[in-house]
Amino acid sequence: MDRILKWLEWPIHILMWAGLLAGALMMVHVSADVAGRTIFNSPLIGTNEIVSGYYMVAVAYLPWAWIAKNDDHISVELFTMKVPEHIMIWLEMVLKVTTVAYVCVFVWQTFIRAVEQMHRGEALEVGGSYMALWPSRYVLPLAGALMIIYLVVRVIRDFGRAIDKNSEAGEV
Repeated sequence: MDRILKWLEWPIHILMWAGLLAGALMMVHVSADVAGRTIFNSPLIGTNEIVSGYYMVAVAYLPWAWIAKNDDHISVELFTMKVPEHIMIWLEMVLKVTTVAYVCVFVWQTFIRAVEQMHRGEALEVGGSYMALWPSRYVLPLAGALMIIYLVVRVIRDFGRAIDKNSEAGEV
């Protein structure tokens, strides 16, 4: 399992860097738009549409697997800080399985929606022309699917380790 997790680090890091790049491009694009509007009285056409349709989607969703890999999800440890380690291991696995179930539904629904929007040719009117928006719809199921794969492998690995710990302690 550790080998699979190591192999998954490449796509996880690629999506994370793509999200960071989208954030940097968004800042440059918005800054250029503001500068164009205030200095030259000529804003860039389609900035709002590109920012909301592409950049923000990438920034918000592409890092999901990286967040899961680093256990950086929002957590409240008020109720679990006194829980023994062997129970915490099982509790974290339950939380990961719950997350997988939720994200599976999310991926399924967003993939269906992405396919529908692709067939409709979803586009936004931008400056008298049209900009295809449907490609950005595939970011959500892609990012979610990678997160699911990573968490499933982690649960399998953690389950094996928990069983080993319990058998070493004579708790089977």
